[in-house]
Amino acid sequence: MRVLVVQHSSRRRRVLLRRGVWAGGEVLVTVGVVLLLLVVHQLWWTNRQAKVGAERKVEALEREWGVPEGGGAPDDSGTSGASSAAPEETDVPPRQPAARRATSAGPDWSQAYAILTIPRLHLRVPVAEGTSKQNVLNKGYVGHYSGTQQPGRAGNFALAGHRNTHGEPFRYVNRLDRGDEVQVETEDAVYTYAVDRILAQTSARDTGVIRAVPSSTVRHGYGYSEPGYYLTLTTCTPEYTSKYRLVVWGKLLSMRPRH
Repeated sequence: MRVLVVQHSSRRRRVLLRRGVWAGGEVLVTVGVVLLLLVVHQLWWTNRQAKVGAERKVEALEREWGVPEGGGAPDDSGTSGASSAAPEETDVPPRQPAARRATSAGPDWSQAYAILTIPRLHLRVPVAEGTSKQNVLNKGYVGHYSGTQQPGRAGNFALAGHRNTHGEPFRYVNRLDRGDEVQVETEDAVYTYAVDRILAQTSARDTGVIRAVPSSTVRHGYGYSEPGYYLTLTTCTPEYTSKYRLVVWGKLLSMRPRH
């Protein structure tokens, strides 16, 4: 009878192989769990955290301005049709926004000073100065492009907001249609704009869309050629990427003083 001899080196290799496979499996599972937690944090927690913070800021601004309980911009009844020329009352200069008011410690560029309301999207979100991700956009706020006009003034009041994560205030701006109202509230007045044109996709470097007379430098024929009272909303597109920009333009319909 022949006896099978098993060498210790072969047995040791099999044991090491099993241990290696087991360890590799544990590493893969751990990496998978970590990635899942990162996705949950990015897609759910940052949204929840930013939305709660933005809602509280809107409430704080309303209390500061003495807005009646329930908030919301007053209705601009009897106003219809967009126009590049603003009503006469818009010639009254708005008060310097809080974001631009200097203090002994210098201006707080991330301080919200206005509220953007888009009824069609059930959106009501703070507006702060600048487009810094850390100080403005990641808080769930909408950021005002520094160097563009303030609401109600001749020129272009240009804003940016996240489309995904961190409150994603501009998640559904692609659903806006011509004629939809967009309201901007400040301490002194409520400005009502009407959506006029939409540029579904352009380069992230297309700075022409936020000029005083907005006009795409990439997609010729998109934009305007005459001075007016414009509103520009920009966000990333397609969703979950930052490769291109989606642009919504509006024109000022009316201005209603608070006091």
